[in-house]
Amino acid sequence: MRIKKGDNVKMLAGKDRSKTGKVIRVDQSAGRITVEGLNVWKKHARPRREGEKGEIVSVTRPVRASKVALVCPSCKKATRIGMRIDGDKKERVCKKCGATI
Repeated sequence: MRIKKGDNVKMLAGKDRSKTGKVIRVDQSAGRITVEGLNVWKKHARPRREGEKGEIVSVTRPVRASKVALVCPSCKKATRIGMRIDGDKKERVCKKCGATI
């Protein structure tokens, strides 16, 4: 997976289509990404103690990595990511402007 924690991404599908946000968690084995403030759902939480009320909590759910595109920091466009080997380092490259990410 070429998207990492801290990257800015743009949603390509779903109810939050065309919105951007920051990646807060990456699950490589499941191929899912959690984006801050996007794909938020309401969850009903039961009261934990006697006399306490139940509440509705907003939960950010993960989305598939294929449903987001990385926003290039230099050209500010949603782009695919290429890889370039520079000496002994492997670096991510914007497919639109060619800048190193």
